[in-house]
Order: sequence, then structure tokens, then C-alpha cells
Amino acid sequence: MKYILILLIIPFLSNSQIKKEELDLMPWPQNINLTSGTFTLSKSFKLNITGNPNPRIFVGATNFLRRLDGRTGLFLEQAFITKNNEVPGAELQINCIRNGKVGLNEDESYALTISSNKIMINAVTDLGALHGLETLLQLLQNTSISYYFPMVEITDSPRFTWRGLMIDAARHFQPVDVIKRNLDAMASMKMNVFHWHLADDQGWRIEIKKHPKLTKLASDGYYYTQEEIKTVVKYADQRGILVVPEIDVPGHGSAILTAYPEIGSKVSNEVTYTVGRRSGIYTPTLDPTNPKTYQLLSEIFDEVCPLFPGNYFHIGGDENQGKEWDANPKIQEFKKKNGLANNHELQTYFTMKLIPMLKKYNKELMGWEEIMTKDMSKEAIIHSWKGANESVVPGGSLIAAAKNGYKTVLSNGYYIDLMLSIQSHYLNDPIPKNIVLTAEEKARILGGEATMWSELVTPLNIDSRIWPRTAAIAERLWSNENINDLNSLHKRLKTISFRLEELGIMHLRNKEVILSNICNNQDTKALRDFSNVCEPLKNYKRNGGGKKYFMFSPLTLFADACTADAFDAYAFDIAVNNFLENKNKESQTAVTNFFKKWIAMDADLNNLSGNAPLIQPLLPLSKNLKDISEELLLVIENKKTVNTDQLNGLLEQFNTRSPADVEVVVLASLKKLSQ
Repeated sequence: MKYILILLIIPFLSNSQIKKEELDLMPWPQNINLTSGTFTLSKSFKLNITGNPNPRIFVGATNFLRRLDGRTGLFLEQAFITKNNEVPGAELQINCIRNGKVGLNEDESYALTISSNKIMINAVTDLGALHGLETLLQLLQNTSISYYFPMVEITDSPRFTWRGLMIDAARHFQPVDVIKRNLDAMASMKMNVFHWHLADDQGWRIEIKKHPKLTKLASDGYYYTQEEIKTVVKYADQRGILVVPEIDVPGHGSAILTAYPEIGSKVSNEVTYTVGRRSGIYTPTLDPTNPKTYQLLSEIFDEVCPLFPGNYFHIGGDENQGKEWDANPKIQEFKKKNGLANNHELQTYFTMKLIPMLKKYNKELMGWEEIMTKDMSKEAIIHSWKGANESVVPGGSLIAAAKNGYKTVLSNGYYIDLMLSIQSHYLNDPIPKNIVLTAEEKARILGGEATMWSELVTPLNIDSRIWPRTAAIAERLWSNENINDLNSLHKRLKTISFRLEELGIMHLRNKEVILSNICNNQDTKALRDFSNVCEPLKNYKRNGGGKKYFMFSPLTLFADACTADAFDAYAFDIAVNNFLENKNKESQTAVTNFFKKWIAMDADLNNLSGNAPLIQPLLPLSKNLKDISEELLLVIENKKTVNTDQLNGLLEQFNTRSPADVEVVVLASLKKLSQ
């Protein structure tokens, strides 16, 4: 009798209707029609594939089953999908018309229909079908006793064709497992371009068999073998992701010139270079007048290009200050002889020499915006990165490139290493609203790319710098431009962030590792609470001039555990705004609970610090927050009148740089209460 009652209850519970705004989908689909009813999951759930897809869909479908099984614990009966039409009667039917080619301008659309007893994913290519599976996973709901999908009709396709993430492996080397887990996360957010920065002043990270000196002398032993590169490229391809390599030339040349100083531009009887140990811009630059420079690069490209089957190759081209060129009489004479008016024209000469080397392997040259000069080939792709930090109009080169006939990609506004808020990235659209562009010019804007420069990241904390903010960037590049509600974004990200850990991303669990180290394996609650109101210093202030942290420095301090969007700071600001609008008991309690937490937190941090030296730098900040909390708590509870001068003095202390390299980001909210 007991089991009969349970069976009767299950349909009732699973049919509780979810609303569209309650769905935690990201990127948000182009069209979604939620209807009444559900599809209830059971262990007999199976899927079937038809059409003419690439075999990657079999890997993707199998991974989908394992992830679905991991969430539900149903122990699904279907094992591995290895061929078409294995289970014609399956509840989930996936139909792909043709084999998808990983790259730009491929059809990535899909249609997903869920009825009470059938789920259909129809896509032109298997790439679209993979996206459909990700959306289906995000639709999974549950009651207290069962799992189900809501009945829905979705048609979806990307707004931009280039939806990328760049990871710099030159400053701090990122092992293959770090790259792979981030590829999984990218695929879950429907991103399709992985830009792999493989060479810079601080290291050469790719094996060149004809030139072993590059890794022997300029990698410190940390580099990818060619077999590892192939493994990653295949792994990315199975997830529908194009891999674009970058070898940065002619500037950022310390590593390559450590191995081959003879192609450098420095004037000296005994020319030597060393691998960079600090962040910042270095002067070593390749000599564009030396035929050996092009011979070496050609031989490097001969090995690197075949490893990457995609059509694009990034040559960097940024931040060449030209100091070594200016100081070299031979190079100056070369400029005069060839009618090159300045270093920009000389660099254009250099870059144009690389185009045929890459065309040999059907590669289009891509470079940072400095390569865009009046004589640069229109076949080049311009990567726009400069903005306010560089004292230029943000993204101005993107507009200039589009208007001047270049295809272009935006990274200005998506520099996630700057530790800026998720809001700044999310509201940064590749198509500016205040600029008039023709349809043809808009079409040249391929999309955007989040950039993870690695001066201040190691494998331990890199995930927390990339995710979950990059999910918001992914939505900006996929979804309609009108999908921009910040409250909805924050609400959905709570679930998305948790689900990223399911894929292997370690932004949450590694935070606990760092905090445990800081408190010497004591209870981390107080540190965790403090980290939820602190953020690392932004815009490279933490390591200005590269003087504090080296490329071999472990990044295990409190600033490395803090993230760009302090969790409690957002919640506290909402509570403060609600209280100021309506000073009732409920809104007051929401604010004062934060104060009570921070007062107790300060006492706990002081107790922990007795056996944890790394907590000591945090105590002045924590005490200041505690003092303000005590004052405002008394004021709000009408136990004391506000002392404006005293409060302003406490608030002003937050503007003093802390040796902990963090800032307390509830300052603006506290100021609202003190006025």
C-alpha cells in the first residue's frame, strides 16, 4: 500500500509547473516557449542519434548521459553511444542533417522540443546538437522525489560566430588537465574558440623538434609536447571548439631570443637575452631586417601549423615599443632604404612577410590591434584589446577595423584578469550602440573573446579568475542583445557556477584549499565570510610594475582566494537599498544580520591569527569593518545617534591600500547608510 501511494504522488509532484524566469539557462536561448506538463525521467531513459553527423556527437551524447546520471543517481541503463540509430525507440531523439565543421560561420543552430513522452533535438549539424544537449541538461528540474524536464519548445542559434576564451600559458604554465577542464566549461556555455597563448617574454611553451633549444633554454621545463597539443586539439574538436594558437612576435620576444639571440635587435658585441621573471612590457624584439628571423619563424610555423587544423593563426604583434629598433643603426638604415617612415611601417613589413608562411597551411593571420596600419593586408583579422587603461577610446580599434574592411574580434571589456565586475563584462556589447555601422561593417565584427592573462594565476586559482564571469561573456556573445537583466544574471549564475564544478572546474573547491592554507588548517568559516566582502585589487594595481610577484611565485594568499564579484557584497547592497526604501522590521533585519556576522567574524579571525601568520595582514581591514558595523548597528537599532565624522573617518580608512592586496567592496553600500 505504501508503494502504491508513492506512485500516485510522483505524477502530482512532477507536474508542478515551473515558470520561464525560474529556469537557469545560460546562454539564454533566442526563442523559448514553455508549456504546461513535464517529461519525467526514469532509469530506462535512452537516446538515439540519426542523420549524418560527425562521430563527435557519439562522444558528446555519451558524456551527456553520464552527466545526467551523475545528477540524478538513476543509474541509467544505456552505456556508450557508438553509432547511428542504435535505439530507434529511445525517448530522446537527436537528428543531425550533416557533419559539422569546427570553425567560423558554421551552422550551430538547434531546435529542442520536450513533450510528455518524447524529447527531440533537430540540428543541421552535430555542433548544433551538442548545444541542444547542453540546454537540455540545464533544463533538468526536480521535486523532492523525482527528476523531470519541463515541456518546452526552443529554437536557438548564436548571435556571433566567434565566442572565445584566451588562456595565456606563457607567464604561468597551465598543464593539459587545466586546459581540458576549461574546454569542457566552454562547451557547456556554447563557446567555440579557444585561443592558446603559447609564447611570450616569460616562456616558450610548445615543443619544436627542429629547434629543441626553444624549450631547453626558454621553458624552464614547462611546455607542451606536440603529442599533448594534438590531444588537446582533438579534445576541443570533440566539443565543437576551434583552437587558435598564438606565437607572439616581433615584440614579447625574450623567450625566443634567449634561445636564438642572433635574431634579436639589440646592439651589443655579446648579445644575450633572458627569460622574463616579472610581469610587464619587455623591450626584446626580433630583428625584421635579418633573413635568419624569417627562416626560423618559417621553420617554427612548419611544425606548429599542422598541429592546428583550424584556419587561423595569431601572431600577437602587440606592445612592441621599438626601443631596440630605434637604437640599432642597421635597422634605421634598412628603414630609410626601404622607404619605411616609422616603426609601425617596419612592423607592417615584418607582419606581411609572415602571411605567405601561414597561407602555405591555409591559415589566416590574426594579430592584436597594433598590426592594423594603412598598408596591412585586409585579409588579417584585427583583435581589439585597448581601452581606458591604455588611454584610448575603449574598443575604438574594433570600429576602425570594421569600417576599414577588416574582420575583427573584441577583447576590450572582456579582460577577465583585470578582476572587474561581472556587470562590466556583461553589458559590454561587441556592437556599440552609439556608432552607426552598415550591415556589411557589422558582419565584419566576428564576436568577442575573454582574455585570461596569467601573470597572477596558477593552476590553483585560474578557474576562479575565468569562471563564472566568462559564462556571462558567453551569454553576451550568444544571446540577443536585449538579454541584459543583471538580477536575472546573478540568479542564474548561482546554479551555473555550481554546475561548472560538476564539469571539473575548481573555482569553488580550490578556494577552500587556499583558505585552509591561510588559516593553517583551522576552521575556514571566518575567512570565507571575509572573502565574501573582499575583492583583489583591480586593473593590475595588485602587481603594479611587476615588482611584487614573480612568474615563479606561488599564489596562495587571501587575494588569490577572493574573486572579482564578492558574493555578500551584491546581497548586502540589495539589502541596504531595500532598507532605505522601506524601513520595516524585515528590511532592517536583513541589514543588521550582516553587521552581526561581520562583528563575530572579526573576533574569529583574531582567534585564528594566533596560529596563522597569513591572517595577520587581514586584521586591520576586518577590525575597520567590525568598528563600522558596531556603529551602524547601534544607529539602525536606535540605540545611538549617528556620528557622521566618526563614520566618515572609518570609511576613509578603507581607501588606504592594504598589504593584503584586497579591497572591502561593501564600502559604497556602507556610505549609503552613513549619510
